[in-house]
Amino acid sequence: MRAALYARVSTHDQQTLGLQTESMLAYIRDRGWNVVSQVKDIGSGAKDRPGRESLLKGVRRREIDVVVVWRLDRWGRSLPDLVVTLRDLTDLGVGFVSLTEALDLTTPTGRAMTGMLAVFAEFEREILRERVCAGIAQARKEGRRHGRPRTASLKDGEIRRLKAEGVSHSEIARRLGVGRTSVRRILAAS
Repeated sequence: MRAALYARVSTHDQQTLGLQTESMLAYIRDRGWNVVSQVKDIGSGAKDRPGRESLLKGVRRREIDVVVVWRLDRWGRSLPDLVVTLRDLTDLGVGFVSLTEALDLTTPTGRAMTGMLAVFAEFEREILRERVCAGIAQARKEGRRHGRPRTASLKDGEIRRLKAEGVSHSEIARRLGVGRTSVRRILAAS
């Protein structure tokens, strides 16, 4: 099998990158797989991961049969992201192995674990949705605004004054730090 390993650390000063890589290479050798790609990302899990994206492109081009990671949190940004990417890999017929959690989706037991992860991800989404709805209901009950803060409407007078001076919508938006659409909406309401 053609294996790709994926390692990630949050910052340049973390020392686990070598540990992750060595552990994954030993596992791949023990399984008798061929290493076709070693991808290393350095940066926050919430930001773009160019290495992971290039690895996924290789998966879609059918260049990789199995992806090996050191820990699940090195691969997924969140539980929903993890479930979606694991489902994508499974749909493409690509295996996934996480060493620390002993999760091996190349086996029937490992594939069953994917279903359990999906259940927990759905549960997490529902809990979050309920919290958001409760927060909105409480804000309405207390008469407080909810949602995005008002910005452009607070500059209504300045927008109208600048337009009266002949300033373009784009320039008004730039000067006041608001969107052009907001400028147009405010001027259309008068």
